[in-house]
Amino acid sequence: MTNTFKAFVVEEQDDKVTHQYKDMTIDDLPEGEVLIKVKYSGINYKDALATVKDSKIVKSYPMVPGIDLAGVVEHSDTHAFDEGDEVIVTGYDLGTSHFGGFSEYARVKEEWVVPLPKDLTFEEAMIYGTAGYTAGLAIEKLEHNGLSIEKADVLVRGASGGVGTLAVMMLDKIGFDVVASTGKTDAEEQLKALGAKEVISRFTEVDERALGKRTWQGVIDPVGGESLSQIVKQLDYNGIVALIGMTAGTQFKSSVFPFILRGVSIIGIDSVYSEMKQRKQIWRRLAKDLKPDGLHDIKHVVKFNDIESSINQVLEHTNSGRFVIDFEAK
Repeated sequence: MTNTFKAFVVEEQDDKVTHQYKDMTIDDLPEGEVLIKVKYSGINYKDALATVKDSKIVKSYPMVPGIDLAGVVEHSDTHAFDEGDEVIVTGYDLGTSHFGGFSEYARVKEEWVVPLPKDLTFEEAMIYGTAGYTAGLAIEKLEHNGLSIEKADVLVRGASGGVGTLAVMMLDKIGFDVVASTGKTDAEEQLKALGAKEVISRFTEVDERALGKRTWQGVIDPVGGESLSQIVKQLDYNGIVALIGMTAGTQFKSSVFPFILRGVSIIGIDSVYSEMKQRKQIWRRLAKDLKPDGLHDIKHVVKFNDIESSINQVLEHTNSGRFVIDFEAK
């Protein structure tokens, strides 16, 4: 292990947020039982926001962003992991209040670490990252609440985003008919290639009816906002929304009718602090039955020293697919 290593560090000074690569030592890392040599990370929208002033993503400065990482255990102070173990870390406080994956080394708490499934590579784990884990968790919870390939279509909102894209691919892989909703007018061909049966525009209006036409058995929703009330009205009997995000807002209005006349339900998906037993189960599925054949088709490999340009694309919403940081790419 080298005496120093590089990390992408976000700092606040004179009421400005700046970011740069800096030399660090192991002693500069926060406390934790497991030291990891990072092989891959990924760039999420949350990571991009961590570089912006007043985004409220970073809890304190300086901070190393990166809410996802995959790598090899360099040192362990716990019997749970040994030197050389291949591992994944996503969620918890990583990259927000605890130095994250945009660093050649990371030190984290034992209870955050997931063993890398044997049928998954580091690169594939970071193509998924938090987005893939969240999509997988939503599918698992929908299935436990009655989602079935024998029933109606499944709607994926925000289908051009990270969670949405992977949800479309996973649902198609396990046999569901998927309707993809997106605000990107040029995304239809790509989404159909990834597995969507149908592509529709985003929901912008809410009608005044208490109930609408029964359309979907389940919905994966990273969007939220007022239009969620329209989604609820159009669920089939015993339909379910897996609510993941709030890109369109934090509030919506609804009558009780969809819930008491059609038995619909909304379940919340928290991928940040989900329990370890569940994490291991989802990652095993991501390595097996949920793993799309075209997973590598959505990746864009980024060199560690070229993070900034990719972050700008994420902030400007000009990217597609998943940015994967390869620390050994030349």
